[in-house]
Amino acid sequence: MSLPPRLRMVSGMRFAQEKIEGYTIRAYAPDAITVNEEVIRTSVVVTPGQILTDWLPERFEELDATHLARLEELNPEIIVIGTGDKLRFPEPHFTAGFLMQGIGVEVMDTNAACRTYNILLSEDRNVVAALMLG
Repeated sequence: MSLPPRLRMVSGMRFAQEKIEGYTIRAYAPDAITVNEEVIRTSVVVTPGQILTDWLPERFEELDATHLARLEELNPEIIVIGTGDKLRFPEPHFTAGFLMQGIGVEVMDTNAACRTYNILLSEDRNVVAALMLG
């Protein structure tokens, strides 16, 4: 997938983009995600309009259906789930309700999820990123 001209990855895991409205992910490391200028060292939900640090467990192994079900309150068009430093899939019933409602769900490692969130944000999509560290 090629990146839009306004958005490109530079120097490792730091991201650079022209001005995009909303909360953008500026950098990712296994122990931190930088959203705009704020460094977050916990699992986080990021939307174009808000940052929520109290919705997700710290580790993927602690994830249950109730953590993801709450994302519906944000009225997303698409949900990007970052599962930490490696790709792991939540139980299918955790995301089945979203798919039945026509809400897209993408699961990937958190590094890829950060890039994907920024791409969808640059396309003015109503995206929600649920990002776990580690």
